[in-house]
Amino acid sequence: MNLRPDKTILLLGLSLLCCAGAAHAERADRDKPIQIISDRLNVDDAKHVSTFEGNVELTQGTLHLVSDRLVVTEDAAGNKLCVATGRPASFRQKRDASDEYVEGYGERIEYDSRAEIVNFYVRARVKRELDDVRGDHITYSTETETFFVSGRKKSGRVRATIQPKNKNVPVDTLPQAVTDRPAPLTDKP
Repeated sequence: MNLRPDKTILLLGLSLLCCAGAAHAERADRDKPIQIISDRLNVDDAKHVSTFEGNVELTQGTLHLVSDRLVVTEDAAGNKLCVATGRPASFRQKRDASDEYVEGYGERIEYDSRAEIVNFYVRARVKRELDDVRGDHITYSTETETFFVSGRKKSGRVRATIQPKNKNVPVDTLPQAVTDRPAPLTDKP
């Protein structure tokens, strides 16, 4: 495999971000009911589609999704595909056997309850504590805690910030080149 050096570093960094710890998204969440509150609701029972609009909040155990609009489609087996839109919409879920949370943002978030996959689109960002990945499209598996990040349309690049394991290291002890870099992305989360 012939990768450019910056892509090799990014893949190594993402693998560290994704593989640090064996914890997964909170397993008990799957067995909890989904609760949704919003300003308005339109239900089409024939098509098994519910559309929630205005200050939408979906909660299932520790999973929390906030958006302006949410369309929930249910298949015959009861699996749900949730498509949330907002500026941005947000997702947050506790990791299993840990006090850490994974949170993500995007103008569109798609959550597939069967596959346990969350897709973040447009100004996509996923964070775990101080670790942070950004791109145009991020696919996150809540089951395996793996990420796939596609770059922004103009630059084709993604951005990842991976903190050292010892988070008690003062910033002034980092190499000067790291502390003198320009501020990260200027767009919102």
